[in-house]
Amino acid sequence: MYNISDSSHSHTLCEPLAAYSRSCQSPTLFPLENIETSPSDIRVVELFAGVGGFRIGLERASQRFKTVWSNQWEPSTKRQDASIVYCNQFGPEGHSNVDINQIDTTEIPEADILVGGFPCQDYSVATTLKNSGGIEGKKGVLWWQIHRILRDHPNPPKILMLENVDRLLSSPASQRGRDFAIILASLSDLGYDIEWRVINAAEYGMPQRRRRTYILAFKRDSNIRKSLQSPTDWLYKDGIMAKAFSVTASDAPLTTFIINGTLTEVSQNFNKGKSTTPFKNSGLMIGRTVYTVATTPSYNGPFVTLGDILIDEHEIPSDFFINDSDIDRWRYAKGGKSEKRINKTTGYEYNYSEGSMAFPDYLDRASRTIITGEGGTSPSRFKHIVLTPSGRYRRLTPIELERLNMFPDNHTKGATDTRRAFLMGNALVTGIVERISIQILKHFDS
Repeated sequence: MYNISDSSHSHTLCEPLAAYSRSCQSPTLFPLENIETSPSDIRVVELFAGVGGFRIGLERASQRFKTVWSNQWEPSTKRQDASIVYCNQFGPEGHSNVDINQIDTTEIPEADILVGGFPCQDYSVATTLKNSGGIEGKKGVLWWQIHRILRDHPNPPKILMLENVDRLLSSPASQRGRDFAIILASLSDLGYDIEWRVINAAEYGMPQRRRRTYILAFKRDSNIRKSLQSPTDWLYKDGIMAKAFSVTASDAPLTTFIINGTLTEVSQNFNKGKSTTPFKNSGLMIGRTVYTVATTPSYNGPFVTLGDILIDEHEIPSDFFINDSDIDRWRYAKGGKSEKRINKTTGYEYNYSEGSMAFPDYLDRASRTIITGEGGTSPSRFKHIVLTPSGRYRRLTPIELERLNMFPDNHTKGATDTRRAFLMGNALVTGIVERISIQILKHFDS
Protein backbone atom coordinates (compact mmCIF):
# COMPACT_ATOMS: atom_id res chain seq x y z
CA MET A 1 0.00 0.00 0.00
CA TYR A 2 1.04 3.59 -0.65
CA ASN A 3 2.35 4.98 2.62
CA ILE A 4 1.87 8.62 3.44
CA SER A 5 1.75 9.41 7.12
CA ASP A 6 -0.89 11.56 8.75
CA SER A 7 -0.29 15.30 8.58
CA SER A 8 3.19 15.96 9.92
CA HIS A 9 2.68 19.63 10.70
CA SER A 10 2.96 20.55 14.33
CA HIS A 11 -0.14 22.75 14.51
CA THR A 12 -3.08 20.87 15.97
CA LEU A 13 -6.38 20.85 14.16
CA CYS A 14 -8.97 23.20 15.61
CA GLU A 15 -11.74 21.13 17.25
CA PRO A 16 -14.23 21.17 15.73
CA LEU A 17 -13.26 22.79 12.43
CA ALA A 18 -16.63 24.52 12.20
CA ALA A 19 -15.59 26.46 15.28
CA TYR A 20 -12.24 27.43 13.82
CA SER A 21 -10.33 30.23 15.44
CA ARG A 22 -11.35 33.75 14.68
CA SER A 23 -7.96 34.34 13.13
CA CYS A 24 -8.71 31.89 10.33
CA GLN A 25 -11.89 33.62 9.24
CA SER A 26 -11.28 37.30 9.89
CA PRO A 27 -9.62 39.52 7.29
CA THR A 28 -6.63 40.10 9.56
CA LEU A 29 -3.07 40.21 8.32
CA PHE A 30 -0.96 38.65 11.03
CA PRO A 31 2.20 40.56 11.92
CA LEU A 32 5.42 39.34 10.43
CA GLU A 33 6.98 39.26 13.91
CA ASN A 34 5.08 36.03 14.52
CA ILE A 35 7.21 34.26 11.92
CA GLU A 36 10.81 33.77 12.92
CA THR A 37 13.38 33.45 10.16
CA SER A 38 17.11 32.83 10.15
CA PRO A 39 19.74 33.95 7.62
CA SER A 40 19.74 30.50 6.03
CA ASP A 41 15.96 30.49 5.49
CA ILE A 42 14.56 30.90 1.99
CA ARG A 43 11.54 33.14 2.45
CA VAL A 44 8.39 32.24 0.52
CA VAL A 45 5.18 34.12 -0.28
CA GLU A 46 2.31 31.84 -1.34
CA LEU A 47 -0.54 33.36 -3.36
CA PHE A 48 -3.84 31.59 -4.17
CA ALA A 49 -2.62 29.16 -1.54
CA GLY A 50 -5.58 26.77 -1.55
CA VAL A 51 -4.89 24.18 1.13
CA GLY A 52 -1.12 24.62 0.90
CA GLY A 53 0.11 22.31 -1.83
CA PHE A 54 3.07 24.50 -2.74
CA ARG A 55 4.01 24.82 0.92
CA ILE A 56 3.97 21.05 1.45
CA GLY A 57 6.18 20.46 -1.58
CA LEU A 58 8.63 23.17 -0.57
CA GLU A 59 8.91 22.01 3.04
CA ARG A 60 9.39 18.40 1.98
CA ALA A 61 12.27 19.55 -0.20
CA SER A 62 13.89 21.43 2.69
CA GLN A 63 12.92 23.00 5.99
CA ARG A 64 14.91 26.02 4.85
CA PHE A 65 11.89 27.08 2.78
CA LYS A 66 9.95 29.28 5.21
CA THR A 67 6.55 30.66 4.22
CA VAL A 68 6.40 34.18 5.62
CA TRP A 69 3.06 35.19 4.11
CA SER A 70 0.18 33.43 2.39
CA ASN A 71 -3.12 34.48 0.89
CA GLN A 72 -6.23 32.45 0.13
CA TRP A 73 -9.63 33.90 -0.72
CA GLU A 74 -12.58 32.15 -2.36
CA PRO A 75 -14.96 34.80 -3.75
CA SER A 76 -17.80 32.43 -4.64
CA THR A 77 -18.52 30.99 -1.19
CA LYS A 78 -19.24 32.49 2.22
CA ARG A 79 -17.40 29.73 4.06
CA GLN A 80 -13.68 29.83 3.35
CA ASP A 81 -12.92 26.11 3.53
CA ALA A 82 -9.50 26.20 1.88
CA SER A 83 -8.30 29.03 4.10
CA ILE A 84 -9.63 27.24 7.18
CA VAL A 85 -7.73 24.08 6.29
CA TYR A 86 -4.58 26.12 5.61
CA CYS A 87 -4.79 27.84 9.00
CA ASN A 88 -5.40 24.65 10.88
CA GLN A 89 -2.53 22.80 9.24
CA PHE A 90 0.10 25.54 9.24
CA GLY A 91 -1.11 28.00 11.86
CA PRO A 92 -2.62 31.45 11.31
CA GLU A 93 0.63 33.42 11.49
CA GLY A 94 1.23 35.40 8.33
CA HIS A 95 -1.94 34.09 6.66
CA SER A 96 -4.37 36.45 4.93
CA ASN A 97 -7.95 35.50 4.08
CA VAL A 98 -8.69 38.66 2.12
CA ASP A 99 -9.46 39.31 -1.54
CA ILE A 100 -6.03 39.76 -3.14
CA ASN A 101 -7.39 42.77 -5.03
CA GLN A 102 -7.67 44.55 -1.67
CA ILE A 103 -4.12 43.80 -0.50
CA ASP A 104 -1.61 46.64 -0.62
CA THR A 105 1.84 45.46 -1.68
CA THR A 106 3.33 47.13 1.40
CA GLU A 107 1.52 44.52 3.52
CA ILE A 108 3.40 41.68 1.84
CA PRO A 109 6.78 40.86 3.42
CA GLU A 110 9.97 40.67 1.41
CA ALA A 111 10.55 37.16 0.08
CA ASP A 112 13.03 35.20 -2.00
CA ILE A 113 10.39 33.16 -3.83
CA LEU A 114 6.76 33.79 -4.78
CA VAL A 115 4.65 30.73 -5.56
CA GLY A 116 1.05 30.19 -6.59
CA GLY A 117 -1.39 28.34 -8.77
CA PHE A 118 -3.39 31.04 -10.53
CA PRO A 119 -6.64 30.37 -12.41
CA CYS A 120 -6.87 30.22 -16.18
CA GLN A 121 -8.78 33.33 -17.25
CA ASP A 122 -8.85 35.91 -20.03
CA TYR A 123 -5.46 37.61 -19.72
CA SER A 124 -6.01 40.14 -22.47
CA VAL A 125 -4.92 43.70 -21.79
CA ALA A 126 -7.77 46.18 -21.70
CA THR A 127 -5.83 49.44 -21.88
CA THR A 128 -2.42 50.95 -21.45
CA LEU A 129 -2.25 53.33 -18.51
CA LYS A 130 -0.79 56.57 -19.80
CA ASN A 131 0.86 57.88 -16.66
CA SER A 132 1.64 54.91 -14.43
CA GLY A 133 3.92 53.03 -16.77
CA GLY A 134 1.81 49.98 -16.08
CA ILE A 135 -0.97 48.10 -17.75
CA GLU A 136 -4.55 47.27 -16.95
CA GLY A 137 -5.97 43.82 -17.53
CA LYS A 138 -9.61 42.83 -17.42
CA LYS A 139 -11.23 43.26 -14.02
CA GLY A 140 -11.10 40.17 -11.83
CA VAL A 141 -8.34 38.42 -13.75
CA LEU A 142 -5.97 37.33 -11.01
CA TRP A 143 -2.83 37.22 -13.14
CA TRP A 144 -2.76 41.00 -13.03
CA GLN A 145 -2.69 40.90 -9.24
CA ILE A 146 0.51 38.85 -9.41
CA HIS A 147 1.83 41.38 -11.91
CA ARG A 148 0.83 44.29 -9.66
CA ILE A 149 2.63 42.79 -6.65
CA LEU A 150 5.80 42.14 -8.65
CA ARG A 151 5.68 45.60 -10.22
CA ASP A 152 4.93 47.63 -7.09
CA HIS A 153 6.73 45.76 -4.32
CA PRO A 154 9.90 47.60 -3.21
CA ASN A 155 11.84 44.29 -3.13
CA PRO A 156 10.16 41.79 -5.46
CA PRO A 157 11.23 38.13 -5.22
CA LYS A 158 14.05 36.89 -7.41
CA ILE A 159 12.28 33.61 -8.19
CA LEU A 160 8.68 32.73 -9.12
CA MET A 161 7.21 29.24 -9.27
CA LEU A 162 3.70 29.20 -10.77
CA GLU A 163 1.22 26.55 -11.88
CA ASN A 164 -1.64 26.58 -14.37
CA VAL A 165 -3.54 24.22 -16.64
CA ASP A 166 -1.83 22.76 -19.70
CA ARG A 167 -4.14 24.57 -22.11
CA LEU A 168 -2.61 27.88 -21.00
CA LEU A 169 -0.08 27.44 -23.81
CA SER A 170 -2.79 27.33 -26.48
CA SER A 171 -5.55 29.63 -25.22
CA PRO A 172 -7.69 31.30 -26.34
CA ALA A 173 -9.08 29.32 -29.27
CA SER A 174 -9.51 32.52 -31.27
CA GLN A 175 -5.83 33.52 -30.92
CA ARG A 176 -3.74 30.48 -30.02
CA GLY A 177 -1.00 31.15 -27.46
CA ARG A 178 -1.93 34.78 -26.86
CA ASP A 179 -2.55 34.39 -23.12
CA PHE A 180 0.79 32.72 -22.48
CA ALA A 181 2.57 35.29 -24.63
CA ILE A 182 1.06 38.06 -22.49
CA ILE A 183 2.25 36.36 -19.31
CA LEU A 184 5.76 35.84 -20.69
CA ALA A 185 6.06 39.37 -22.04
CA SER A 186 4.75 40.94 -18.84
CA LEU A 187 7.26 38.99 -16.73
CA SER A 188 10.08 39.87 -19.11
CA ASP A 189 9.22 43.55 -18.81
CA LEU A 190 9.53 43.21 -15.02
CA GLY A 191 13.08 41.87 -15.31
CA TYR A 192 12.48 38.11 -15.30
CA ASP A 193 13.59 35.39 -17.68
CA ILE A 194 11.28 32.40 -17.74
CA GLU A 195 11.35 28.63 -18.11
CA TRP A 196 8.27 26.45 -18.46
CA ARG A 197 7.40 22.79 -18.74
CA VAL A 198 4.10 20.95 -19.13
CA ILE A 199 4.38 18.03 -16.69
CA ASN A 200 2.13 14.99 -16.35
CA ALA A 201 2.78 13.75 -12.81
CA ALA A 202 2.07 10.12 -13.74
CA GLU A 203 4.88 10.10 -16.31
CA TYR A 204 7.32 10.56 -13.43
CA GLY A 205 5.97 7.82 -11.20
CA MET A 206 3.33 9.79 -9.29
CA PRO A 207 -0.13 8.34 -8.63
CA GLN A 208 -2.30 10.69 -10.73
CA ARG A 209 -2.44 11.60 -14.40
CA ARG A 210 -2.49 15.34 -13.89
CA ARG A 211 -1.01 17.48 -16.64
CA ARG A 212 -0.18 21.05 -15.68
CA THR A 213 2.01 23.92 -16.85
CA TYR A 214 4.75 24.87 -14.40
CA ILE A 215 6.41 28.25 -14.83
CA LEU A 216 9.73 29.18 -13.25
CA ALA A 217 10.79 32.81 -13.57
CA PHE A 218 14.02 34.27 -12.26
CA LYS A 219 15.50 37.75 -12.08
CA ARG A 220 18.35 38.41 -14.48
CA ASP A 221 20.80 38.94 -11.61
CA SER A 222 19.84 35.69 -9.84
CA ASN A 223 22.12 32.67 -9.43
CA ILE A 224 19.79 30.64 -11.64
CA ARG A 225 20.07 33.11 -14.51
CA LYS A 226 23.84 33.35 -14.14
CA SER A 227 24.13 29.59 -14.65
CA LEU A 228 22.13 29.67 -17.89
CA GLN A 229 24.52 29.51 -20.85
CA SER A 230 22.98 27.56 -23.73
CA PRO A 231 19.17 27.47 -24.22
CA THR A 232 19.41 24.00 -25.78
CA ASP A 233 21.49 22.55 -22.94
CA TRP A 234 19.27 24.24 -20.38
CA LEU A 235 16.07 22.71 -21.74
CA TYR A 236 17.53 19.22 -22.22
CA LYS A 237 19.92 18.70 -19.31
CA ASP A 238 21.17 21.72 -17.35
CA GLY A 239 18.03 23.63 -16.38
CA ILE A 240 15.91 23.43 -13.25
CA MET A 241 13.13 21.53 -15.02
CA ALA A 242 15.50 19.20 -16.90
CA LYS A 243 17.25 18.18 -13.69
CA ALA A 244 13.97 17.75 -11.80
CA PHE A 245 12.19 15.95 -14.65
CA SER A 246 14.58 14.46 -17.16
CA VAL A 247 13.71 14.26 -20.83
CA THR A 248 14.97 12.18 -23.73
CA ALA A 249 17.83 13.75 -25.66
CA SER A 250 16.80 14.89 -29.12
CA ASP A 251 18.35 16.43 -32.19
CA ALA A 252 15.21 18.43 -32.81
CA PRO A 253 16.11 22.11 -33.17
CA LEU A 254 14.53 24.68 -30.89
CA THR A 255 11.84 26.87 -32.38
CA THR A 256 12.92 30.47 -31.83
CA PHE A 257 10.91 33.66 -32.15
CA ILE A 258 10.60 37.09 -30.58
CA ILE A 259 7.51 38.45 -28.83
CA ASN A 260 7.49 42.05 -30.00
CA GLY A 261 5.48 45.06 -28.94
CA THR A 262 3.80 46.48 -25.88
CA LEU A 263 1.54 44.24 -23.84
CA THR A 264 -1.45 45.82 -25.53
CA GLU A 265 0.04 45.03 -28.94
CA VAL A 266 0.83 41.47 -27.87
CA SER A 267 -2.74 41.10 -26.68
CA GLN A 268 -4.14 42.35 -29.96
CA ASN A 269 -1.75 40.83 -32.48
CA PHE A 270 0.17 37.79 -31.19
CA ASN A 271 -0.30 34.76 -33.48
CA LYS A 272 -3.42 36.34 -34.94
CA GLY A 273 -5.09 34.22 -37.59
CA LYS A 274 -3.03 31.11 -36.77
CA SER A 275 -4.71 27.81 -35.91
CA THR A 276 -1.95 26.39 -33.68
CA THR A 277 0.10 27.74 -30.81
CA PRO A 278 3.84 28.29 -31.32
CA PHE A 279 4.57 27.19 -27.74
CA LYS A 280 5.73 23.59 -27.20
CA ASN A 281 5.61 21.71 -23.90
CA SER A 282 9.10 22.94 -22.89
CA GLY A 283 10.52 26.37 -23.33
CA LEU A 284 12.59 29.30 -22.22
CA MET A 285 12.32 33.04 -22.75
CA ILE A 286 15.41 35.24 -22.42
CA GLY A 287 14.55 38.89 -22.80
CA ARG A 288 11.74 38.75 -25.34
CA THR A 289 13.29 35.83 -27.29
CA VAL A 290 11.48 32.50 -26.99
CA TYR A 291 13.17 29.09 -27.34
CA THR A 292 10.74 26.18 -27.32
CA VAL A 293 10.75 22.47 -28.15
CA ALA A 294 8.56 19.39 -27.68
CA THR A 295 10.31 17.13 -25.17
CA THR A 296 9.61 13.51 -24.18
CA PRO A 297 9.76 12.42 -20.52
CA SER A 298 12.55 10.05 -19.50
CA TYR A 299 11.89 8.22 -16.24
CA ASN A 300 13.11 4.81 -15.05
CA GLY A 301 12.00 4.86 -11.42
CA PRO A 302 9.07 3.22 -9.64
CA PHE A 303 5.46 4.02 -10.55
CA VAL A 304 2.72 4.44 -7.95
CA THR A 305 -0.69 3.22 -9.12
CA LEU A 306 -4.25 3.89 -8.04
CA GLY A 307 -4.30 0.46 -6.44
CA ASP A 308 -1.25 1.33 -4.35
CA ILE A 309 -2.95 4.20 -2.52
CA LEU A 310 -6.26 2.49 -1.67
CA ILE A 311 -7.39 1.96 1.91
CA ASP A 312 -8.44 -1.55 2.94
CA GLU A 313 -12.11 -1.98 2.09
CA HIS A 314 -12.94 -2.96 5.67
CA GLU A 315 -12.00 0.58 6.75
CA ILE A 316 -14.20 2.32 4.17
CA PRO A 317 -17.38 4.06 5.47
CA SER A 318 -20.55 2.45 4.16
CA ASP A 319 -21.76 5.52 2.26
CA PHE A 320 -18.83 5.25 -0.18
CA PHE A 321 -20.08 1.90 -1.49
CA ILE A 322 -22.42 1.90 -4.51
CA ASN A 323 -25.86 0.42 -3.95
CA ASP A 324 -26.73 -2.44 -6.30
CA SER A 325 -29.76 -0.45 -7.43
CA ASP A 326 -27.49 2.36 -8.68
CA ILE A 327 -24.96 0.27 -10.62
CA ASP A 328 -26.82 0.60 -13.94
CA ARG A 329 -26.90 4.40 -13.57
CA TRP A 330 -23.13 4.43 -13.06
CA ARG A 331 -22.62 2.12 -16.05
CA TYR A 332 -24.70 4.46 -18.19
CA ALA A 333 -22.75 7.53 -17.01
CA LYS A 334 -19.44 5.84 -17.81
CA GLY A 335 -20.54 4.18 -21.05
CA GLY A 336 -20.30 5.34 -24.65
CA LYS A 337 -23.34 7.13 -26.08
CA SER A 338 -24.80 8.16 -29.38
CA GLU A 339 -28.32 9.44 -28.86
CA LYS A 340 -30.74 12.24 -29.58
CA ARG A 341 -31.28 14.80 -26.84
CA ILE A 342 -33.54 17.81 -26.48
CA ASN A 343 -32.48 21.17 -25.09
CA LYS A 344 -34.85 21.83 -22.19
CA THR A 345 -34.80 25.58 -22.75
CA THR A 346 -35.17 25.83 -26.54
CA GLY A 347 -36.74 22.47 -27.35
CA TYR A 348 -34.06 21.97 -30.00
CA GLU A 349 -33.21 18.32 -30.74
CA TYR A 350 -29.57 17.44 -31.29
CA ASN A 351 -27.29 14.41 -31.60
CA TYR A 352 -25.12 13.72 -28.57
CA SER A 353 -22.20 11.33 -28.48
CA GLU A 354 -19.32 10.53 -26.13
CA GLY A 355 -16.86 7.69 -25.75
CA SER A 356 -16.82 5.13 -22.98
CA MET A 357 -14.69 5.30 -19.84
CA ALA A 358 -13.27 2.46 -17.78
CA PHE A 359 -15.73 1.06 -15.26
CA PRO A 360 -14.37 0.39 -12.75
CA ASP A 361 -11.16 2.42 -12.87
CA TYR A 362 -7.93 0.52 -13.54
CA LEU A 363 -5.92 -0.19 -10.40
CA ASP A 364 -2.66 -1.07 -12.15
CA ARG A 365 -1.91 2.44 -13.37
CA ALA A 366 -2.08 6.04 -12.18
CA SER A 367 -5.53 7.47 -11.58
CA ARG A 368 -7.33 9.79 -13.93
CA THR A 369 -7.25 13.52 -13.14
CA ILE A 370 -9.23 14.49 -10.05
CA ILE A 371 -11.72 17.25 -10.83
CA THR A 372 -13.64 19.50 -8.43
CA GLY A 373 -16.84 17.49 -8.95
CA GLU A 374 -15.28 14.28 -7.62
CA GLY A 375 -17.34 14.32 -4.42
CA GLY A 376 -20.95 13.32 -3.82
CA THR A 377 -22.98 10.17 -4.36
CA SER A 378 -24.66 10.98 -7.68
CA PRO A 379 -23.40 8.98 -10.70
CA SER A 380 -20.93 10.81 -12.93
CA ARG A 381 -18.60 9.71 -15.71
CA PHE A 382 -15.79 11.77 -14.18
CA LYS A 383 -15.81 10.35 -10.66
CA HIS A 384 -13.53 7.45 -9.81
CA ILE A 385 -15.08 4.05 -9.06
CA VAL A 386 -13.00 1.09 -7.89
CA LEU A 387 -13.85 -2.58 -7.47
CA THR A 388 -12.89 -4.02 -4.07
CA PRO A 389 -11.36 -7.49 -3.58
CA SER A 390 -14.76 -8.71 -2.34
CA GLY A 391 -16.43 -7.56 -5.56
CA ARG A 392 -18.12 -4.34 -4.40
CA TYR A 393 -18.01 -1.01 -6.22
CA ARG A 394 -17.15 2.14 -4.30
CA ARG A 395 -16.11 5.76 -4.65
CA LEU A 396 -12.78 7.11 -3.45
CA THR A 397 -12.54 8.55 0.06
CA PRO A 398 -11.08 11.98 0.87
CA ILE A 399 -7.88 10.39 2.21
CA GLU A 400 -7.39 8.50 -1.05
CA LEU A 401 -7.90 11.71 -3.03
CA GLU A 402 -5.32 13.41 -0.81
CA ARG A 403 -2.89 10.58 -1.52
CA LEU A 404 -3.38 10.98 -5.27
CA ASN A 405 -2.16 14.57 -4.88
CA MET A 406 0.59 13.38 -2.49
CA PHE A 407 -0.83 15.29 0.48
CA PRO A 408 -0.58 13.93 4.04
CA ASP A 409 -3.52 11.77 5.12
CA ASN A 410 -6.39 13.82 6.56
CA HIS A 411 -4.87 17.13 5.48
CA THR A 412 -8.38 18.44 4.73
CA LYS A 413 -10.07 16.72 7.68
CA GLY A 414 -12.94 18.73 9.16
CA ALA A 415 -14.53 19.91 5.93
CA THR A 416 -17.39 17.85 4.48
CA ASP A 417 -16.47 14.91 2.27
CA THR A 418 -17.80 16.74 -0.79
CA ARG A 419 -15.78 19.86 -0.02
CA ARG A 420 -12.67 17.79 0.66
CA ALA A 421 -13.03 16.28 -2.81
CA PHE A 422 -13.51 19.76 -4.27
CA LEU A 423 -10.36 21.02 -2.55
CA MET A 424 -8.33 18.13 -3.97
CA GLY A 425 -9.80 18.77 -7.41
CA ASN A 426 -8.34 22.28 -7.16
CA ALA A 427 -4.99 21.18 -5.73
CA LEU A 428 -1.71 20.25 -7.38
CA VAL A 429 0.46 17.14 -7.06
CA THR A 430 2.86 18.16 -4.31
CA GLY A 431 5.60 15.84 -5.56
CA ILE A 432 6.06 18.08 -8.61
CA VAL A 433 6.77 21.11 -6.42
CA GLU A 434 9.08 19.08 -4.19
CA ARG A 435 11.29 17.98 -7.08
CA ILE A 436 11.49 21.47 -8.60
CA SER A 437 12.26 22.96 -5.17
CA ILE A 438 15.17 20.56 -4.62
CA GLN A 439 16.79 21.92 -7.78
CA ILE A 440 16.06 25.54 -6.83
CA LEU A 441 17.74 24.95 -3.47
CA LYS A 442 20.99 23.96 -5.19
CA HIS A 443 21.20 27.41 -6.76
CA PHE A 444 20.82 29.07 -3.36
CA ASP A 445 23.79 27.03 -2.16
CA SER A 446 25.92 27.71 -5.25
